[in-house]
Amino acid sequence: MAETIRVPEGGYRFIPGVYQYSAGVAAEPGFTLERVRFAEPLPLMAGFARIAQVLEAAGRPKAAFCACELRSPAPFTEEGFAAFNRVYGGVLQEWGLFRDGLNPVARSNVCPEIAPPAEPSFHSFVFSVPDAAAAPSFAVAGSGEAPEGKGNYRDHIIARGDLSPTGFRSKVRWVLGEMERRMGLLGGTWRATTGVQVYSVYDIHPVLAEEIVARGAARHGVTWQFCRPPVVELDYEMDCRAVWRERVLPA
Repeated sequence: MAETIRVPEGGYRFIPGVYQYSAGVAAEPGFTLERVRFAEPLPLMAGFARIAQVLEAAGRPKAAFCACELRSPAPFTEEGFAAFNRVYGGVLQEWGLFRDGLNPVARSNVCPEIAPPAEPSFHSFVFSVPDAAAAPSFAVAGSGEAPEGKGNYRDHIIARGDLSPTGFRSKVRWVLGEMERRMGLLGGTWRATTGVQVYSVYDIHPVLAEEIVARGAARHGVTWQFCRPPVVELDYEMDCRAVWRERVLPA
């Protein structure tokens, strides 16, 4: 995964990832990324319809849709996650977004521990817009503490089942490294980020200063979302972005 792939009609490039998402996206020169958050989560199909409306209103093609954040009721089993991804990926294929069998759309999908949605829903999405004077922008997909593309998550979870201080620290360090690897492929660093999100139901304070802050990942603070990663037995996830335009759509 050494190169990014351009989506000229979308105005961005992406890091090839797994079927359900790319590992991250960055705006091409002459474009910038815009993030739109829904005031309340929108169920999957209603969310896709609303995204299509926003793109049309902005004069942008569906190919400009390049990243999203989802919220799900509870962590999936491996089989349940694969089944959900087929439904989600099916819409992207219907929209004609896949490139040579690769999904270009970056994604995070996490599960609120308190007051979760009744069904998988959109929390936010990102799309590209023309801007000749824009600074570089990117959105890195969420990653839990397991390398992707291995056939399953369970057998590759870092410190699986180990929530000791040492075990949790190793999870956090691995995810921080994966964020840095992805940003590097997009030409970014922590210094460039405008937003960093952490997803865990476990106390991050023991690692906040020595790992997250010390690495530069909290330059503008960290948004800690009290959520679990999307697959059972994963305990820690992050995503990050450099996005200069953000807005909230009312319910």
